[in-house]
Amino acid sequence: MASHRKSRPSGPRVAGIRTPALATAALTSVALLSQTANATPSDDRPTLEEVEKKVDDLYRQAGSATEKYNAAKEKTTKQRKAVDTLLDDVARRTQKLNDAREELGSFASAQYRTGAAVPETATLLLADSPQDYFDQNQLMDRLTGRQKSAVDDYVTQQSETMEKRREATESLETLTDSQIDLKTAKSTVQKKLATARELLSELTAEEKARLAAIEKKKQQEAARKAAELAKQQAEQEAERKRQEEAAQQQESGAASGSSGTSGTTGSSDSSTPDTSNGTKADKAISFARAQIGKPYVWGATGPDSYDCSGLTQAAWKAAGVTLPRVTYDQVNAGTTVPVSQAQPGDLVFFYDDISHVGLYIGDGMMIHAPKPGAYVREESIFYDGESSIYSVVRPA
Repeated sequence: MASHRKSRPSGPRVAGIRTPALATAALTSVALLSQTANATPSDDRPTLEEVEKKVDDLYRQAGSATEKYNAAKEKTTKQRKAVDTLLDDVARRTQKLNDAREELGSFASAQYRTGAAVPETATLLLADSPQDYFDQNQLMDRLTGRQKSAVDDYVTQQSETMEKRREATESLETLTDSQIDLKTAKSTVQKKLATARELLSELTAEEKARLAAIEKKKQQEAARKAAELAKQQAEQEAERKRQEEAAQQQESGAASGSSGTSGTTGSSDSSTPDTSNGTKADKAISFARAQIGKPYVWGATGPDSYDCSGLTQAAWKAAGVTLPRVTYDQVNAGTTVPVSQAQPGDLVFFYDDISHVGLYIGDGMMIHAPKPGAYVREESIFYDGESSIYSVVRPA
């Protein structure tokens, strides 16, 4: 009798798996599981360079949020003053309106006592004489019109003032809401900063050493760029002095060869540089130097701590020059000059969103309040690369 069992397939078997395709899949799975088992938790962590970039980005976000908060705060303060002024105006107008109403009420009572509320025929009959009636009636009409006009005027003024008051109050509420939103955004950024710092704190000793080496290399490059700028500016200054001396020698030769003196008056004024701005810049720099070592605090304007624009504003205020509060406005508070022509006292702005500013002190260096967790310090204007510089502005 023939067997009904099916014949076994030919070919090798792996762990009871009967087809080559399944065997291959099984081997692949085993290999993947083996790789997963051998992988370390650090494989899922960001690289050192990624952590550094994340922290730098978060610092920039914090700086940008700070400037937006400062702008909203300044605008809110101005709006609140405007509202207070309107409220005072409303109070004055309301008092005038009440006085007018009282006067009108007294006048109405006087009319009633004199019989003005009595029908005109009866008033005429009760008057001492027809002439007295006509004189009194015309006077009352004139006074009533004048009084009514005054009251209407006060009512109109009150209505307009109340409307302005309502608009200002709504505007203030909107600004307050915006300020709260900015505070919330700032809090979010600070949480991100804390997360990034936690990542930094978990770095191994070797990773921390590598990070320090990366930072040192950046500082060295920034110092090199600052030295190049200082050399370039020194050469420009030397050339400027040579040209001035040559011009003075030409003027001196022309003056000695001329017998007249009328054309020489005022010539020295054009070659003498104006030092007034330089004196103010020196005062601003002296003030900024005195703040070195004080902590960066967002929204701070001194005297114990500063943010970036708070420091530059305070420095120039010490020199008698009023700057706007925030970077977005400070960048328009002077004359823009090329980086190569930067002079001590100039403002150096950074990034496309103009979220940072420092006070130039010469030789490619500046004094600035860098970021949260840092202190006011002297540093190369190339501290974050040449491409980070947005513009240079000369106040006053």
